[in-house]
Amino acid sequence: MIESHDLEAARLAMTPINIRSDTQTLPSQPMLEAMVRAPLGDDTYGEDPTVNEFEALAAEMVGMEAALLVLSGNMGNLVALMAHGRPGDEVLLDRESHIFLYEVGGLASIAGLMPMPVQSHLGMLDPRDLAAAIRPPNVHHPEPRLLCLENTHNCGGGRVIPLDLHRELCQVARDHGLAVHVDGARIFNAAVAAGVSVAEFTKDIDSIQVCLTKGLGCPIGSFVAGSRDFIDRALRARKRVGGGMRQAGVIAAAGIYALQHNVDRLAEDHRRAHLLAMGINELPSLSVDMRTVESNMVYVNHSDTGQSTNEFAKQLSEAGVIVSTRPPHHVRMCTNLHHDDDTIDEVIRRVSRMLQGESA
Repeated sequence: MIESHDLEAARLAMTPINIRSDTQTLPSQPMLEAMVRAPLGDDTYGEDPTVNEFEALAAEMVGMEAALLVLSGNMGNLVALMAHGRPGDEVLLDRESHIFLYEVGGLASIAGLMPMPVQSHLGMLDPRDLAAAIRPPNVHHPEPRLLCLENTHNCGGGRVIPLDLHRELCQVARDHGLAVHVDGARIFNAAVAAGVSVAEFTKDIDSIQVCLTKGLGCPIGSFVAGSRDFIDRALRARKRVGGGMRQAGVIAAAGIYALQHNVDRLAEDHRRAHLLAMGINELPSLSVDMRTVESNMVYVNHSDTGQSTNEFAKQLSEAGVIVSTRPPHHVRMCTNLHHDDDTIDEVIRRVSRMLQGESA
């Protein structure tokens, strides 16, 4: 007689494991039921009760006065930039930040803002480098207006910007008259990993963007939060980029469920990422810098395999492990709520067999 555990192991062995991103999550049945039951109205008129409930809850959970539902993290960052700055103003940001690298240049082409990139070190900006990049007033220069931070830091390997460093960077901005926006797509990951509330990270900032579709498991949506005056400006910016919504309570209901049920469990994703990183480090030709494994991301250095990043990712895919690429030397694995300990063990097993030239 075949045990149920053996059947589950056999099923897992036949299924591709998608570990490329926490954006791959699907809504749970309770979340879907909450979306179906949500009372609805016209959000453009401020009459969707579920959106209103969500925005009040979101603002409370991040320690800000008000919040605004948006369709994506990209939209959230963009409307925040538009609310803070005028065309021609300068934005200081990490040259490896998501806003600078992965948002299609919207800060320049849509918001009309001038980026001033500053180099970070494994995701950490040095306050001295930031201060040195802020130029004094000069008729030839754009006016420095805004500092953008990112926490957790994606390209830094999912690192958590420590609260002390975060506050130092915010103080540099304040000393130079800059507002501060945080791309907090995974700020709840940062807070859970740091053992503090999100409000500790928002005390010294003007606005934050938080994504609902990553570790929190929603199918769509993000929010921005800040003062009521900021949210009024962000609302107009959202409308300008086509973000006026009607019965958006179906989105907001998923967000309410996520904020109420899926925050504390992020610690499980972090624990499994650590297990994954340790297992990968035991394999030949691969390495993970354990200093960067602080949340749910694992950046695997494959340079000793002699393969290009695309070649290595393709080989992993053929072995049943789907990852995202970070050329020239890394692929990213990212744990989420669909992964359990058996999934992590199976990923390590498949990568090991691939490196040994064995078939899955």
